[in-house]
Amino acid sequence: MLTRPTIVLTGFGPFPGVAQNATAVLVPRLAAAARARFSEYDVVGEVLPTEWRAAPEILTGLLADRRSVLALHFGVCNNADGFQVELIGRNAQGCTKDASGKLPPTTCVIEKGPAALASTLPAESILSRLTKLKLPCRASIYAGDYLCNALLYHSLNIARDMQHPFAAGFVHLPASLIGLSDDCDDAHPDCPIDWQGATQGGLEILAASLAAASVAHGMPKID
Repeated sequence: MLTRPTIVLTGFGPFPGVAQNATAVLVPRLAAAARARFSEYDVVGEVLPTEWRAAPEILTGLLADRRSVLALHFGVCNNADGFQVELIGRNAQGCTKDASGKLPPTTCVIEKGPAALASTLPAESILSRLTKLKLPCRASIYAGDYLCNALLYHSLNIARDMQHPFAAGFVHLPASLIGLSDDCDDAHPDCPIDWQGATQGGLEILAASLAAASVAHGMPKID
């Protein structure tokens, strides 16, 4: 039995300085909305531990034995002023402790890997769609040197080794999206986007990415 084309969505759990990660709330909500909108696809949503070893290991398992066409990863950044679409994953890891208190095993993501890998998301189309919705957005060429960058690099590296490569990319969101309430339904008053906008924007990022994949790989057409 042939597997259906699959969308893999990931967010992160807490880490030092971020007791609650907004993407841990967003990804399950976005996955549910994506299953309703993109019914031709299987949608996998996973919240990864913010750990140097565990996160890429779990990601590798998520992408194995599936007909993945898109891996879209989300993380938070205190400096993000809306949807921040990362264009490059660098083969570098900072000397920073993860959620388990451990440092990265090496200073590079993958030994002897390329210095950088370019995101394969259609950034221009994504930004155009988000702008039309009046959602703040921008492209970024620096995803940091923490788990966000490392996961992006891992995902792109896995994709390029596949017989049928999938599109992969990373989007940063404002950390303040998590807000102050216990139910996580209200973003912080100073956050440039709210939860409705975050989910709506996430769906548009998916739509743009799947539309590009449909042209490149003959997948189900998405508008």
